[in-house]
Amino acid sequence: MKALWTRDSVDFDGRFWQLSGAAMRPKPFQKPYPPLWFGGSAPAAPRRSVRLGDGFFGAGSTTTAKFAEQVRVVREEAAARGREGFRIAKRVYIAVADDVAAAQTRMSDALDSVYDGFGLADLMAVTVVGTPEDCIAGLREVAAAGAEMILLTCLFDQREQMERLAAQVLPAFA
Repeated sequence: MKALWTRDSVDFDGRFWQLSGAAMRPKPFQKPYPPLWFGGSAPAAPRRSVRLGDGFFGAGSTTTAKFAEQVRVVREEAAARGREGFRIAKRVYIAVADDVAAAQTRMSDALDSVYDGFGLADLMAVTVVGTPEDCIAGLREVAAAGAEMILLTCLFDQREQMERLAAQVLPAFA
């Protein structure tokens, strides 16, 4: 991608992709190209993100505790490579609810459909579901684990959830 973003023509003979005289236009507005964020939950993902990218993005299917361990690895690798200012973010599946039990059921069903076939067990451990106060506390835990940016992902009732997040949760972080 870096070559396509910065050169007029690209030849590439890789393991999975081969290109001959490939071009991409228009070129990115950001020069030389947009920041590259890498994520994942595999053990090699945090180090690879520092080696190849501009930021690490913790997977939504990763618990806050596992993310905290990934952050430690990212920071160690960034320090070893002199990558001061390397950015860290995390996706969080979130739902603000008055009826917490019902929201947990809906979240569980939604996660099952998103991750169907991945063989992941009990994905509710990766979510932040509850009252506005519960959500604020959960997001503070993610931030304390090392997330400088948090991508909030609502899996049901998106409009209502976004309105509740904006009115009842996000002001705690202003």
